[in-house]
Amino acid sequence: MDTLDQKVNKEELESRVKDMYRDVAQKPKGEYHFEMGRGLCEKLGYPASDLDAIPSDAVDSFAGVGYHFGLADLKEGERVLDLGSGSGTDTFIAARKVGKSGKVVGVDMTDKQLEKAEHLRSEGGIKNLELVKSYIEKLPFPDLSFDAVISNGVINLSPEKEKVFTEISRVLKKGGRLAISDIVTSRQLSERIKSSAELWAACIGGAIPQDDYRAMIQNSGLSVVKEALNERYHFLTHGEVMEKYGVRSISLLAVKE
Repeated sequence: MDTLDQKVNKEELESRVKDMYRDVAQKPKGEYHFEMGRGLCEKLGYPASDLDAIPSDAVDSFAGVGYHFGLADLKEGERVLDLGSGSGTDTFIAARKVGKSGKVVGVDMTDKQLEKAEHLRSEGGIKNLELVKSYIEKLPFPDLSFDAVISNGVINLSPEKEKVFTEISRVLKKGGRLAISDIVTSRQLSERIKSSAELWAACIGGAIPQDDYRAMIQNSGLSVVKEALNERYHFLTHGEVMEKYGVRSISLLAVKE
């Protein structure tokens, strides 16, 4: 299966992604090709009660693409890993759901996102949340470490998606869940789009067909049990690309066999 590894310069992609999400952390009121903030959260289905209970500065920098906590069904005492945790909206919500007896670990590669989330974590005295700098293709955790893995609009940014799903499967306990929202397509993108680091960083160039995305997950040892289209998510730009290639947001639940 084509993982797109050779279609884009990885160093340029990493630099562009870090630049974009540094700005998302530091300038949440800036102009981007995607919606952000509380309004987007509420449109995607985040309950106001959850948003009211976490730091508003984290919510301001929310740039996710869906709501998957209904699929994740996090429980008191569970260990949860958030891939691409950003400024922390999902990690803070997850920390509330697993309670004091649980633990949430957020992973991100962007320093400014981690710094913002850590400041908010410390300021709020949230002790069941840890933030770690790491790449999602090689996670610094032992096998069978987590009950659930969550991620929101991040895996499409990786040029090595198969490695990401292999790592997810490795760190999940047997019977553990993967609950994610991400950007996929209905058909293969053109070579021009797939080779553009700018469009990858925009959550477009790295999107792959939904069938291929599902197959990668299942090849890693996870069984996809639910998929849903996030009809209320839309990009603010690149409308022609969206329509031509069927670029869309989905939420998905998979279970480790």
